[in-house]
Amino acid sequence: MAESEAETPSTPGEFESKYFEFNGIRLPPFCRGKMEEISNFTVRKSDIWIVTYPKSGTSLLQEVVYLVSQGADPDEIGLMNIDEQLPVLEYPQPGLDIIKELTSPRLIKSHLPYPFLPSDLHNGNSKVIYMARNPKDLVVSYYQFHRSLRTMSYRGTFQEFCRRFMNDKCYGSWFEHVQEFWDHHLDSNVLFLKYEDMHKDLGTMVEQLVRFLGVSYDKAQLESTVEHCHQLIDQCCNAEALHVGRGRVGLWKDIFTVTMNEKFDLVYKQRMGKSDLTFDFNL
Repeated sequence: MAESEAETPSTPGEFESKYFEFNGIRLPPFCRGKMEEISNFTVRKSDIWIVTYPKSGTSLLQEVVYLVSQGADPDEIGLMNIDEQLPVLEYPQPGLDIIKELTSPRLIKSHLPYPFLPSDLHNGNSKVIYMARNPKDLVVSYYQFHRSLRTMSYRGTFQEFCRRFMNDKCYGSWFEHVQEFWDHHLDSNVLFLKYEDMHKDLGTMVEQLVRFLGVSYDKAQLESTVEHCHQLIDQCCNAEALHVGRGRVGLWKDIFTVTMNEKFDLVYKQRMGKSDLTFDFNL
């Protein structure tokens, strides 16, 4: 499996470090040198994996999954650093060696494309929860994320960032990322979710998670859990808590121009036109 340096970002100061290409897919610099170890990472049957393309609602999903899978007290979740409970496989911290030693059941996140995940996952050796988000809202959120991080120092325009996204110059290709998982959405160890459904019908989504994870909930517990999840979503999408309300559905309409939207729709149709995977762009 070959690694190569990717083209240096065209926008001055966009990134502190170069991305690199692995098997033709553009990945962040911290993935360099560890892809073979990731492929051989030993998966446990009790693991719960959360996989997303970046800015697909990962932070919100992890809190809901932790609440459902652990039967956790929502008030306690508010006091803990949930990211420490759900490490990202490919991130430098805490690192693969630490993740390997975590006690079961482990909850592990990743943004890697399906082919680059541990081979044990491909064999159905543990549960995988995948969440996809409509790409228009996602690219707006991703742009704002890059603008907010000093380590990224992105100072290009949204039009430039959106063009990079459509040309697969971010965390690999969003189009391939979601389609590869959609191709496996009927696998018994995969639960494919959509971010918009969390807003549209949270109760059904929580019930899906309860069944998929094999958790035993009575009606009162389920209703209480759904109510707490509603509160989490409200906090995430509150425009006062998060400027411009990055978590809401239809965010793209505040920043896309008519021309940009037409170009995006054209690329989307070219890349996803033959797929039966669909998204809600408005609610």
